[in-house]
Amino acid sequence: MNSNRKAAFLTLGCKVNQYETDAMKELLEADGYEIVDFKEPADVYIINTCSVTNMADRKSRQMIHRAKKNNPDAVIAAAGCYVQASEQDLIDNQIADVLIGNNKKKEIAQILDRYFENRKNISEVVDIAQTKDYESLTIHKVSEHTRAYIKIQDGCNQFCSYCIIPYTRGRIRSKDPKEVIQEIQNLAEDGFQEVVLTGIHLSSYGKDLGNITLLDIIKKIQKIDGIQRIRLGSLEPRIITEEFVRELKECDKVCPHFHLSLQSGCDETLRRMNRRYNTEEYEKALMILRKYYEHPALTTDVIVGFVGETEEEFEKTREYLEKINLYEMHIFKYSVRKGTRAEKMEGHLPEDIKNRRSGVLLEMTRRHKKDFEQWYVGKAQKVLLEEIIEIDGTKYIQGHTERYVKVAVKFDNNLEILRQNNIIVVEIEGFLDENLLYGKVSIEF
Repeated sequence: MNSNRKAAFLTLGCKVNQYETDAMKELLEADGYEIVDFKEPADVYIINTCSVTNMADRKSRQMIHRAKKNNPDAVIAAAGCYVQASEQDLIDNQIADVLIGNNKKKEIAQILDRYFENRKNISEVVDIAQTKDYESLTIHKVSEHTRAYIKIQDGCNQFCSYCIIPYTRGRIRSKDPKEVIQEIQNLAEDGFQEVVLTGIHLSSYGKDLGNITLLDIIKKIQKIDGIQRIRLGSLEPRIITEEFVRELKECDKVCPHFHLSLQSGCDETLRRMNRRYNTEEYEKALMILRKYYEHPALTTDVIVGFVGETEEEFEKTREYLEKINLYEMHIFKYSVRKGTRAEKMEGHLPEDIKNRRSGVLLEMTRRHKKDFEQWYVGKAQKVLLEEIIEIDGTKYIQGHTERYVKVAVKFDNNLEILRQNNIIVVEIEGFLDENLLYGKVSIEF
């Protein structure tokens, strides 16, 4: 046991990374470590890195150096995707004392023990492309107080031309359904009412297991007492079929909030990206969701300025996005990622063009988001309360609806129902600001 040692974590990147950090914290706590804030003095700093872009790589290196400044005598451990992608570079430059690749995070306590025994640098990185085992991490508590992100899938077989993730996360692997159910039951018993199912390629859950699908695991979670909301992470458009959505609608705990990855509204660009659908198929998926759910929150990611994107192709994307009219679009300027096919393509665009196109789509998403949220004014919505905030000297408690729209009500200490992790019904009256609706308490749910 390491009862006198302190460990600090910093997480970069996606919700899968955050889940894995929470799991590593629990493993070190069980080994006797005290977990402290990253800004505080610690014996070990663990940076769970990201490598989705070159910028993410740079940020990962910066955070490793920052940890060294926090305590030059501390052990610096780098884990995750940047380590997986750049192990030799990290070894050659001796940037960190301990390197922990993907599928090795569950061994963090033992790896650190080995380091402390002989004080020699350690690198634990497997050939992730050859890995078929799912790294079974488990959490009993999470960084957020009301919403639990649960990783149930790892790896990706898609090989989009701009993406390094299949090389850092390996092929698709799924968590044992019994372990998924047990983990969520534990969280429900601890008071969590909402779970978000996440993965690197969530739609492929179960394909490596042979006898279960994403829909099957959702139906099992639906039966867990205490869980009121099941939210889904990013989905591939092709999973959205009439049959899938018809059965999904029968699971009334599933939130009508769906993130369908798009990346471009131009078929020619999608082909260069090696995305395996076209705009017609994507729009059909949206139509099916809108058929079965009233006013569903539909969100997406869009990359602007991809290699070879002409003005005409961008205009196709702009017109398409106006037509499909989504709740939110996360706009990313294309960033070259070393080691991908797109890096070697001809036709890379200058930053000023990417900036201009990004600005056009950001203005559109602000407008679409406001129009979508305006629909709720005058309606009653269930809100899962999350935190107390203060605006212009007035206290509010805010949370999210099932469609992930943020709503606030005035905080009143005398109202017992206005507490974190409680679900209430709010009659929505208008906007406090462009990102926050407000209303009055209707009835306790």
